[in-house]
Amino acid sequence: MMLRRVSSSSSGKSSSKPRRSSSVGFDEFGFAFSKKRDKKLQQRCHDYSYPQPNPVKVKELCEFLSYWNGSSFICRSQIERFIRIGIPPAIRGRVWRCLLNIDSLRAGSCFNYEDCQAEIRRPLVDLGVSEYSIISSIDSLVDTENEISSGQASSLQVADLTLFKQIALDLQRSFPTHRTLMGDRPEAIEGQAKLFRVLSAFARYNPLIGYVQGMSYIAAVLLMILSEEEAFWALVALLEKPKYLSELFDSSMKKIQHQALVFHQLLKHRKPLLFQHLEALGVSCVHFIMQWFLTLFTSLPCWDSVLAIWDLIMLHGLQAVFRTGLTIILLLESRIMNMTEEATVLPLLLRVPIDICHHPVLIPALWSTDLQDWEINCMNSLVLEESDGTQDEEKLNKENAKISTASLSGGQLHGEKPSQETPKKEASASSSKSVFTRLLKVAQHFILKSGKYSSTAKSSPTKRSPAPGRLAKTRTSSHFTQTQVRGRRSSSRRSQNSSLGGVRKEKLPSQDSDGGAAEDSTDSSAWRVRSGPVGKVARRRSRDQSRRGSSLHLRSRRSRSQQTPTKTAVQPESNKTDDCQETPSRPATRPRPSLKERNFITCPTTASQVRESQLI
Repeated sequence: MMLRRVSSSSSGKSSSKPRRSSSVGFDEFGFAFSKKRDKKLQQRCHDYSYPQPNPVKVKELCEFLSYWNGSSFICRSQIERFIRIGIPPAIRGRVWRCLLNIDSLRAGSCFNYEDCQAEIRRPLVDLGVSEYSIISSIDSLVDTENEISSGQASSLQVADLTLFKQIALDLQRSFPTHRTLMGDRPEAIEGQAKLFRVLSAFARYNPLIGYVQGMSYIAAVLLMILSEEEAFWALVALLEKPKYLSELFDSSMKKIQHQALVFHQLLKHRKPLLFQHLEALGVSCVHFIMQWFLTLFTSLPCWDSVLAIWDLIMLHGLQAVFRTGLTIILLLESRIMNMTEEATVLPLLLRVPIDICHHPVLIPALWSTDLQDWEINCMNSLVLEESDGTQDEEKLNKENAKISTASLSGGQLHGEKPSQETPKKEASASSSKSVFTRLLKVAQHFILKSGKYSSTAKSSPTKRSPAPGRLAKTRTSSHFTQTQVRGRRSSSRRSQNSSLGGVRKEKLPSQDSDGGAAEDSTDSSAWRVRSGPVGKVARRRSRDQSRRGSSLHLRSRRSRSQQTPTKTAVQPESNKTDDCQETPSRPATRPRPSLKERNFITCPTTASQVRESQLI
């Protein structure tokens, strides 16, 4: 009876296993609800808080995708607005197809996905393995690999066997709680076969990259959203286009290590205190960045946040990957700064807490984090310069070692000491090479910038707002015009007086508006102005007037000498000398000349000549 009870209980247990597997619940994204004892191991949150789709926005987005043009800047800006609001899960596949331009990529390639699957099945048949039982046949693949390693098969069969084994090992670790990859159910077996076909087809499509650890997570996410062939072409677009992940995946894993160093420099420049704290604890960015970047943050516990991050990656590419990593570091900064041991910091970074990954917390912080492509390029150039410097140092060390050994051998032969001056000079030159190149770049930039400023400074005073010097020039120029007018009036007076006998060659002091004498500088400037073309014309006319006046003076003098020879011969001379010595300020006590003399003095020329002199 005991045996029957055990058998019955065992049969009951065996019959209850499929019921338990069939009764497992899944959330809206296809992840199984974890038990209380498995929550710490799986770390999967099922309380999603992404914004619910608005029917009006959904209709507007569908209409927008119907006339999508990937090369249009307007379409890119509009889709960014929809991504910021939140892409509905039902339309996410169409959005990803448009952003990755899958249809044109498939139409422009001569690769046939179905033919490739037929080629993949041939070595599987030879190995006695099926794509639907690839996980259960891992042990047989390992045994076959050990047998083939003895040299009984060709290199092509060995490469195919190694590829199949690596993909089968990663299938077990790729989302083991998702309904399309979990357990032995028909849906899970079909999902594993699809994932195997997509990964093996990409390894055939691009043998330079082949299969790299981490691709299974990316292909699995694409299969959750797209069909099998669409997921394959989406994987091709992500891993081959320079905008996306072409700088992350290669067979030697050097690219991902390089990008981890770029993030290392970015964190050093953005958060120097946090960087120094991590360095003091012995935590390097390589320890956690490789997991984040290779899996595209699919290890985060909140799946709605993961899909929102992927929407942004589909739009902006590798820049969004760096932006997301920087955002998570900034959200964890306060906790990291309070930690004092490496054993507590690394688990926090590798398993980001749920409260940080919630959609209302992580996604707004992600959109508010500003990171430009030029900043990533600058950090990339810094890493390249440092790597070149280390390579140069290694080469110099090798050359120095060769020189030292050669000098030692030569010194032992000739009894001389090896000279060590040239290795020291070369080492110092190599160490300062990178710094010197940076200084040269900065100096060139500064010289170009200063040249532009100097050229604009030379041309700006004539075009822009007047400076104080220019205002002074305008004032002096106005003063010059006044003095010029006064000088011309005085010249006309001198021409009239010269008609009586001789022209005064003395320079009369110019008067200001107040009546006083002006300064010598203004007089000299006024005389410089008179030396121009207008002054030449004025002097020429004054000479003509003086000649006419002198001729009239001689005629009138002869006529008067004939009438009154004794009286008029002396009187005009005295009047002439008195008038020639007159000044603008004449004293009141001086006797006034007679009427005839005044008329003779004020009217030496004709009316037209007087008008011409006044006009000048």
